[in-house]
Amino acid sequence: MSDKSFLDWPFFDDTHRSLAARIEAWVLEEQELLEGAHSDVDQTCADILSRLAAAGILEYAVPSAYGGATDTLDVRSLCLIRETLARSSGLADFVFAMQGLGSGPISLFGDEALKGHYLPAVRSGKKVAAFALTEPETGSDAANLITTATHHGDHFEINGVKTFISNGGIADFYVVFVRTEPISGARGVSAFVVDADTPGLDASERIETIAPHPLATVRFEDCKVHKSHLLGEVGQGFKIAMATLDVFRSTVGAAALGLARRALDEAASRASTREIFGGVLSDQQLIQGMIAEMALKVDASALLVYRAAWTKDGGQPRVTKEAAMAKYYATETAQEVIDKAVQIFGGLGVVTGVKVEELYREIRALRIYEGASEVQKVIIASQILAQHKTS
Repeated sequence: MSDKSFLDWPFFDDTHRSLAARIEAWVLEEQELLEGAHSDVDQTCADILSRLAAAGILEYAVPSAYGGATDTLDVRSLCLIRETLARSSGLADFVFAMQGLGSGPISLFGDEALKGHYLPAVRSGKKVAAFALTEPETGSDAANLITTATHHGDHFEINGVKTFISNGGIADFYVVFVRTEPISGARGVSAFVVDADTPGLDASERIETIAPHPLATVRFEDCKVHKSHLLGEVGQGFKIAMATLDVFRSTVGAAALGLARRALDEAASRASTREIFGGVLSDQQLIQGMIAEMALKVDASALLVYRAAWTKDGGQPRVTKEAAMAKYYATETAQEVIDKAVQIFGGLGVVTGVKVEELYREIRALRIYEGASEVQKVIIASQILAQHKTS
């Protein structure tokens, strides 16, 4: 049983504690779906999405004016949901997270027409959302996009390629970041909402990964998008992307935290019951040391994740440093915690179908997406150094 004592920390209020209990109960109720075999990943995602919607959990992915649970996106709620879902199912975490991230730019920067059209459908699960930023040659360098959108009267024409797009191939719409001005760097980037059935958009090239999720390369060829689907103003795309990641980057750390908590639980249970050398594995001091290190890293991750979320919810306009610290530390240490869990399981830890083997595959991508660990280090350092330059 995972430790719940962190809910007593002052980062949370009673609504968050009630939400945590509610999500925990839902996970137990849907355990067969969440932890069963997923032979058809697309269908499983659709099933999870419909049940998240029916349970009202998708209310936390959009603001209250469009069917959401809170006036603005509450990062602590997002983190609690992702942590709890990830403890049970990396795929369930993925489904919830993408409804929030994929529609996040609309929640933060869309006009009333775009918000009214897309956000209620996101909340009800009737529209699947996607966030299309990464390109084949510009993964970590998000300001160096080469996909273009050329202005022609009342529409823009998009040409280029996006890759490793979560929900690619099953999304109903994509928030796409493109270059609209021949200016190098962040200033020439804009963001558009593009419906999946728009002529010239092709998301048929799927990508298979070690932890199966819906991913695709999305190609745009003379793809016409009406100017009303522009988010914010021309040239604000990089700002929109970074502001969205400022909200959701902490939640990646929360998902990693959920995976790590499950690994710690599995390892402690295995160590307490596996008989060896006339006792149980947990009698061995080396194993006790591993368990202690795992527990320490889990708690440290939780402190960083929920500090970042609490700071953002408290009204801080940007939490770039805090979110980067949370994402970097929680994902890196979750990898360590899960690796130790596999080691404690021994040969059984690498057998398909054993939970720690699944966790081992699930965690790896979190150290890459929404800014690789190396990028987070650069962000943290730049934030610290900027403070010294201005002091």
